[in-house]
Amino acid sequence: MGVETVIVLFNRDLRVHDHPALSAACERARRVIPLFVRDPAVPAGRRGEFLTGCLADLRASLRARGGDLLIRQGETVAETLRLAERTGAEAVFASADVSELARTRERRLAAAGALRLFPGVTVVPPDLLRPAGGDHYRVFTPYWRAWQRAPRRTVLAAPQRVPTPREWEPGPLPEGGQGGETAARRRMNEWAARHLDRYGEGHDDLAGDTTSRLSPYLRFGCLSPLELSELDNEDFVRQLCWRDFHHQVTFAFPRINRDDYRPRGHRWRDDEDALQAWKAGQTGVPIVDAGMRQLLAEGWMHNRARLITASYLVKHLRIDWRAGAAHFFELLLDGDVADNFGNWQWVAGTGNDTRPNRSFNPIRQARRFDPEGRFVRAYVRELAKVPDAYVHEPNKSPSPTRGYPPPLTLAGREATLF
Repeated sequence: MGVETVIVLFNRDLRVHDHPALSAACERARRVIPLFVRDPAVPAGRRGEFLTGCLADLRASLRARGGDLLIRQGETVAETLRLAERTGAEAVFASADVSELARTRERRLAAAGALRLFPGVTVVPPDLLRPAGGDHYRVFTPYWRAWQRAPRRTVLAAPQRVPTPREWEPGPLPEGGQGGETAARRRMNEWAARHLDRYGEGHDDLAGDTTSRLSPYLRFGCLSPLELSELDNEDFVRQLCWRDFHHQVTFAFPRINRDDYRPRGHRWRDDEDALQAWKAGQTGVPIVDAGMRQLLAEGWMHNRARLITASYLVKHLRIDWRAGAAHFFELLLDGDVADNFGNWQWVAGTGNDTRPNRSFNPIRQARRFDPEGRFVRAYVRELAKVPDAYVHEPNKSPSPTRGYPPPLTLAGREATLF
């Protein structure tokens, strides 16, 4: 049944291709008002500039189709309802999300009687797959099997026309930014042509840098995860399934960013000096420091380096996973509640890992995944001229490499590298 006016509320779905909420609005409504609310209560962290680029690109794509993107400042629900009242909108269409913040927002909009939710943030809706006797999957492998068999909706083309009325001021948008659907689709196509067929062989190579680096674009929904899942490489698609897995866990356990998913009685150390050294890439363990410095320099970190650096913090320094997860969340361009905090809990042994005592020996990991030391040397410049035999070793010598610290000590002894 057609309606006069619909607001499409964008959040983590900043694209026009395969956007079910936008497509449905363009099919059913005479007037479509795309809206994004910059909510000061939701700090963008380092993602602010990237977000600006995503919004600018989305606005350009909508304008090319006769539409526009209205940008407002304030609390998201209040601004959405205020615009609905002023425009006479009969409904708000949005992509369903999983975080506690997002679902609270959805409940408040639904209580106003105007909300219609659509898929699009994940490949498979987070509440679709349930094991016998449970509300969600707690272990990845059975979820992967069910996920592979799950029905898929059809990938949607971008709407040809977005009928946005012109009487409403679109709202200011700062210049600059680096994200957006146009760049995302270009990178997707170029990377797939060059590296997709070898993804399984190369995605753990720290120095090779052949991973897709599409995660920031996925985080802001500049790419459809469903469309990506149609790429022909099982190893790559499995990573998208991991993303869906953490989203369905977060949907069932929305306090994943604060509380242990599986409390195991950990006794964490309070060591602010060690935490700050880890954040700065000054632990004295080369592979750990290289990963942390990559994060500081780029707002991104190779996935293998994320495992190594997170494991070092929680298993070797024994510092609470929440401190590390908060640091990652602040700096990562792809910082996402479900993936960031779900993966940190997995590493800490409080999440969905079936081996909660698993740890990653940073020295062995470095020798295996950065055998020539190219990744370490690229980010730990103090070690640029260290011989290959020593580039992975903690700086233990009586005369340490100039400018590079010795390994951290815990209560008078070196952190165990088990």
